Amino acid sequence: MKSHVTRYGWLSLLILVSLSLVALFVWRGGTPPAAPAISSPSAAVLTAVRRETRPTLDPAQFVGKAAAAHRAAREIPDVLDQLYCYCGCDKHQGHTSLLSCYTDGHAAT
Repeated sequence: MKSHVTRYGWLSLLILVSLSLVALFVWRGGTPPAAPAISSPSAAVLTAVRRETRPTLDPAQFVGKAAAAHRAAREIPDVLDQLYCYCGCDKHQGHTSLLSCYTDGHAAT
């Protein structure tokens, strides 16, 4: 009779532990923890040094898609300055980034 009680005791304990673990996982799975806030001022202001310092050409000098592209270059110069231009102008025209193409009319050709 003792082995019969021990078997049910272990089975009950196993069920109790399993239900407890399931309840714990469900209860803790509500929301992920929030990301830590940036506290130092030097870490909060991370800006890339711009490689291209010349201003972009006036979009009014162009029509159609070229004008739209030059307007975009004026709106997001920091983004374009971080992108590589794949046409080879860095080797032949001394360009430093995609932004360079919008400073000398190369982007319109």
